[in-house]
Order: sequence, then C-alpha cells, then structure tokens
Amino acid sequence: MGAAALVGLGLAQARPDRVVLVITGDGEQLMGMGGLATVAVAAPRNLIIVVLDNHHFGETGMQRSHTGLGLDLAAVAGACGFAQAREITDAAGVEEVARAIGEPAAGPRFFAVKVCAENLPRSLPPRDAVHVKNRLRAHLGFGVS
Repeated sequence: MGAAALVGLGLAQARPDRVVLVITGDGEQLMGMGGLATVAVAAPRNLIIVVLDNHHFGETGMQRSHTGLGLDLAAVAGACGFAQAREITDAAGVEEVARAIGEPAAGPRFFAVKVCAENLPRSLPPRDAVHVKNRLRAHLGFGVS
C-alpha cells in the first residue's frame, strides 16, 4: 500500500503512447504522499490519478482518515505541481473525469472523488508478491519468471 501512484508513474513512463489511469483510495494515497511530489516532478502527460475518497481507512476497519479530518488531497497534488488537481463531489464532475481520460494534458492530472463511506463486503486481492508480479508482467506482454 502507498505505491499506486508510483506504479502508475512507472507504467506511464514505460508506455508514453498510452494513457495510464490509477484508481486508488484515500487511505492508500495517504500512505504514499511523497509519491505525489515525485509524479509532479516527473510530469508525465499521460498519467491520471483518481482517488476515491470516503474519508475512512476502509480496508482496516473504517477508521476516519486524514481527509475525514480536513486534509484536501487535491490541494496537496496541486501544491506539488500537478497540471490539474480537482475535488469531485457530483456526477457531473465524474463525467468530466471520464472525458479527461481521452484529452491531451500538459502534465499529470489528479482527481479526488468524494464517495459515501460504506463498510461493504470486500474480496481482497491475492497478497502473494510473486503471483502479483507475474500477473502484471503477463498482462504487459512480458515473460513470467
């Protein structure tokens, strides 16, 4: 956890011909705050980070997160130097994000999408690092080791 934006940065740098969309949660992004600065400095034009912000750490028991205490992730991304950084609070804003995926950009884009805090049943992904690595490599068309 905490590396979603940086993994997206690596993919964006490896595939500048493709738009890379990272979708993560507020808790995960809070663990990787420094990654926002790194992404902004690298300035990939093909990277979009969308944070689904429910103001809670959903995976660990729905404790209130820093965003629930007032931290504005879009403002942090903007201060880091993202080309676009916005907070989305309605369906029209989500449609704007969907349109942005296909549009050229001057640099990385960041959208904090506010969502309801619900403690829904979840199916967590495999945590076997070798399995996860090989699944990603296979998806990208690389050999599996």
